[in-house]
Amino acid sequence: MSGDDPVLVVRDLVKHYPLTRGVVVRKPVGAVRAVDGVSFELRRGETLGIVGESGCGKSTVAKLLASLERPTAGEVLFKGEDITKLSGRALKAVRRNIQMVFQDPYTSLNPRMTVGDIIGEPFEIHPEAAPKGDRRRRVQELLDVVGLNPEYVNRYPHQFSGGQRQRVGIARGLALRPEVIVADEPVSALDVSVQAQVVNLMERLQDEFDLAYVFIAHDLSVVRHISDRVAVMYLGRFAEIGTDTQIYEHPTHPYTQALLSAVPVPDPEARHRRERILLRGEVPSPANPPSGCRFRTRCWKARLRCELEVPLLAVPPVFRDLDVPAAHPSACHFAEEGPETAPRSPGPP
Repeated sequence: MSGDDPVLVVRDLVKHYPLTRGVVVRKPVGAVRAVDGVSFELRRGETLGIVGESGCGKSTVAKLLASLERPTAGEVLFKGEDITKLSGRALKAVRRNIQMVFQDPYTSLNPRMTVGDIIGEPFEIHPEAAPKGDRRRRVQELLDVVGLNPEYVNRYPHQFSGGQRQRVGIARGLALRPEVIVADEPVSALDVSVQAQVVNLMERLQDEFDLAYVFIAHDLSVVRHISDRVAVMYLGRFAEIGTDTQIYEHPTHPYTQALLSAVPVPDPEARHRRERILLRGEVPSPANPPSGCRFRTRCWKARLRCELEVPLLAVPPVFRDLDVPAAHPSACHFAEEGPETAPRSPGPP
C-alpha cells in the first residue's frame, strides 16, 4: 500500500436497531436509524474529526469501526479488506490494528485491576504481540510514552486523576501498536485545562507512531485543533465534510453554519457583535426521520425540493469547476446560498 492509499475506507455504512412491541411475541414495528449511509476515507497519519449533536450517530460509527457492533449494511475496508465480513481469528487479527479510546476514563477502566494489568490486558488476548516475560517492561514503556511514571504500574485507577486515567486508556489503546485509533469523545469528561494536555499528547503520539485517528466529539474547538478533515453529522448522515479550513471558514450546510455560530468566542467585543443562528424545532426522531433532507424541518432554506429529494453529499454544482474554499462536499440542495437570511438572535452582552 502506497503512502497515499487510504488505510481505512468506509462505504455506505448503515446501522439500524429494530423496534419491537409485545411481551410474549415480539413484533417488529420499525427501526432506529442510528447510522444511515456514512462514507469516508482515512489515510495514515491523518485525523478525521466527526462532530454533531448528541444522538446523531457518532458513537455508533465508532463502535462499527472498532467491530464492537455489526453493521446492517455497508463496508469497512481496512487495507482493502472488508472487516464486516470477518469473524473468529481473522477478525481478531484485524482488531489489533484498529483500537479504541473510550469517552469516560472513570468507567472504562476496571477499578479492581492495577494499571499494569489494564494496559497489559491486550497482551493476554493477543499473546503473540509480546512474550510473557517481556510484558511488564512493555507496560512500563507505554506508561512512559503517555507521560506517566513507569513505577505507577501497581497502582489502581482510583489513585489517578481524570486526565491521568485517560492517559492510561490511551496507553492501553497503543499496546498492540495499531494503525488506526478510534477516539470516542476522549476529552469530554475532562476539565478544559486537562483537555488541552490530552489532545496535545494524542498529536505527539500520532507523529511518533504514524497513527490515523477518527476523533469523535461535540466540541468544535477541540475538533478543529486536532483534525485535518472534519465531518459534520446530523441524524445518522454526514451533512458536510472537508478540511478544517473549509468547514470552519467556509461552511456551506446550514446545520454547520448554525453550529459554528454557537461556538464560544474569547474576544468580548467580537462575542457581543456576533449573532447566533436560531434553529427552529427539535431534532427529529431517528426512528422516524423526515423525508428528503433530514435537516429540512429546522432549516431556513427549506423548499419543496428538500422535502421530495434526498441531497447527495457532493461538491455543489456551482463550485464544481472552481478552485475555491467552498468547493467541498455538502449535503444541501442550496449550498451556494449563504447564511444571510437565517433567523438570528443577538449575541450575549
